[in-house]
Amino acid sequence: MSQARIFQRPKNATQSGRARTDEWVLEYLPREKTPVDPLTGWNGLADTRAEVKLAFPTLDAAKAYAAKHGIDAYVVPAPQPKLKLQAYADNFR
Repeated sequence: MSQARIFQRPKNATQSGRARTDEWVLEYLPREKTPVDPLTGWNGLADTRAEVKLAFPTLDAAKAYAAKHGIDAYVVPAPQPKLKLQAYADNFR
């Protein structure tokens, strides 16, 4: 049985827009630890499922897909944004 995690895309820190932040992503977890290539020192993985990311419009759609295909999925809750309220005058303290 394969395992996966379902999470909501976070807002990109380098952009001001919120494109694709309402999507839910199902991402497979790797089955084994990534081996190190002795020649190059790079990490490699023969399991191509770790590269697959599926996007869904709602959390329920992602859960339904996982249940239909026998995927043991867990939901990672989206972090709550922390607002830092600051007045313009605080720049001159």
